[in-house]
Amino acid sequence: MARSIMEVAFLGTQMTQVDDTKYAKIFYGDEPDGKTEHGLSIIGMAIAEDAADEVFAAGAQFAPLELVRITFDVARGGQNKGKNLALHIEAVNPKGQATRGAADPSSEARKLAAQQQGKPTGTQPDAAKA
Repeated sequence: MARSIMEVAFLGTQMTQVDDTKYAKIFYGDEPDGKTEHGLSIIGMAIAEDAADEVFAAGAQFAPLELVRITFDVARGGQNKGKNLALHIEAVNPKGQATRGAADPSSEARKLAAQQQGKPTGTQPDAAKA
């Protein structure tokens, strides 16, 4: 079994319990292929049963689209395909190093408005000042 790590945009975690079995998934966004999807490609990955509680609970601390690092095992699946099982999730930029406001659309709108305030709209530069 191989182990790997990837950095992706966090979308959410989900857990369902049926009898004594926990079914948990982590959802993340990846770059779209531009043919069958636009925006984000939404991908779900199963969480290893022994890590389900930890990874599910960790999902509560991330904002949507926050960059996270997922550690996962690649187990052999059917038809010689790999089956990814998430083991751990953590922020790429811990809270002390970056703010969560980067994923906030209103924060992005404020940044864009501030950038555009200094730009003239529809005016030509004065030839005397140039």
